[in-house]
Amino acid sequence: MAEQTLTNRPSIDRVIGHLCSIDEMRHVCPTRAGEGDPLLSNSDVRRIVELASRLMFPGFFTEGDRGSSVMRAVMTLECHELYDLLVEQISAGMCFDGDNCDRSLTVIRDRAALCAESFIDSLPALRHILDTDIDATYLGDPAAVSTHEVIACYPGFRATMSYRIAHCLLKLDVPIVPRMITELAHSDTGIDIHPGATIGERFVIDHGTGVVIGATAIIGDNVKIYQGVTLGAKSFVTDDSNNPVKGIPRHPIIGNNVVIYSNSTILGRVTIGDNAIIGGNLWVTRDVEPGEKLIQARADNFRSTR
Repeated sequence: MAEQTLTNRPSIDRVIGHLCSIDEMRHVCPTRAGEGDPLLSNSDVRRIVELASRLMFPGFFTEGDRGSSVMRAVMTLECHELYDLLVEQISAGMCFDGDNCDRSLTVIRDRAALCAESFIDSLPALRHILDTDIDATYLGDPAAVSTHEVIACYPGFRATMSYRIAHCLLKLDVPIVPRMITELAHSDTGIDIHPGATIGERFVIDHGTGVVIGATAIIGDNVKIYQGVTLGAKSFVTDDSNNPVKGIPRHPIIGNNVVIYSNSTILGRVTIGDNAIIGGNLWVTRDVEPGEKLIQARADNFRSTR
């Protein structure tokens, strides 16, 4: 075994030489002048979500005992940890962003610190809107025993909470980190919500697996969607090189008090009016009027071809 290891070492050195060759890399991790820039970390980003969740809902996302006598002290420590992680990861995201190539690390960290402070200031407002999501989920699900169960167990709420955290950071012009947050939630829950989507209060995802909500989707208040629902793009406008043009609205607008049942797909910049109901297993590419109900034709309306 020792001889084989020694024999293989020149081969390993040669492979590492190729892997480290800048000339052979098509995709190089962005760097700026000098070294020591912070690096993005999935584990740190996951910790950011965990800490923000703990601060908004004390006792639900921690493994240790948190009695009332020490709760304030523990939350203060966690808030400081959250701030430090935010500064580091927001700085890392900004270092990845080409627009910051000419900025010093000091300038980037100062800007990241302002973003981190603004995010922490927004936590009470974030909790308020998440409270509406929790209440709507509990009231709309006969199987829910309590709002506590919704917070502790429901993947739809977990994905929504991650989305709302990510969306808040995106509005602060934080690059990359918001998408990392929602993709971690996607891996955990099977629910894919782009941080750029706009979602109103009392939002409910029931069951949730397979839900996809695109970047330019707009969802009103008191909307409920079931598993397998897609709010996607019908087609892409392309440039002269046949590449998709980015940043244009291409996903649905969902009004207030809308219900979309399982496995329905709504594509393109269509509008689903207030109080509409979209039945299950439908393919929708047109506007739906307020109050309209789309359902599949009954099976007995079809003639068998056999």
